[in-house]
Amino acid sequence: MGFWEITVSLLEGLKWTCLLFALTLVFALPLGLLISFGSMSKFKPLAYVTKTVVWIVRGVPLMLQIFVVFYVPGLLFNMEGLDRFPSAVLAFVINYACYFSEIFRGGIESIPKGQYEAGQVLGMKKSDVFFKVVLMQVVKQILPPMSNEVITLVKDTALARVIAITEMLKAAEQYAAYGLIWPIFYTAVFYLIFVGLLTLLFGYFEKKLSYYKV
Repeated sequence: MGFWEITVSLLEGLKWTCLLFALTLVFALPLGLLISFGSMSKFKPLAYVTKTVVWIVRGVPLMLQIFVVFYVPGLLFNMEGLDRFPSAVLAFVINYACYFSEIFRGGIESIPKGQYEAGQVLGMKKSDVFFKVVLMQVVKQILPPMSNEVITLVKDTALARVIAITEMLKAAEQYAAYGLIWPIFYTAVFYLIFVGLLTLLFGYFEKKLSYYKV
């Protein structure tokens, strides 16, 4: 098996890696923001339930959560579960939404309450104060920890292989049956390029937001 043939196979796996990565971000970011609002809610039962769910999800390995989403509906309820890829997406979204929620919560709570009060004194609604005054400052505050989580997500996509999704690492492992180990290490090149591009992107955003001082 030639180098080009293996490269094409890994690129096919990279397609699923990128798709899982993108779908996780698209759904986990807004869900994480909603969960953070639940954690900060003044309605104590909602806050306690939300914090408990976040604690459980963050405390259980992502691999186990993938197994639960894919296998448990069929085992416990004798019903047909989701297909492999949707199951992986759902598990990743739930997991990362909980992590993102804590980052959002920390960023929102780091903004001085005086800014909310000043906005209301000027006649602004609470929603206007948040979206027009506070939000960009929160984004600046959370960008470094958020970038770490997003980069971790790139590498965590390899866990989808546990339910036989042929992402990039799974595609490379198939060649081990032919005595070829180097494709597994070759995947590191793709991951490093992926992470490198994200690092440059987040660095660009940090510079753009540098004029927001908290």
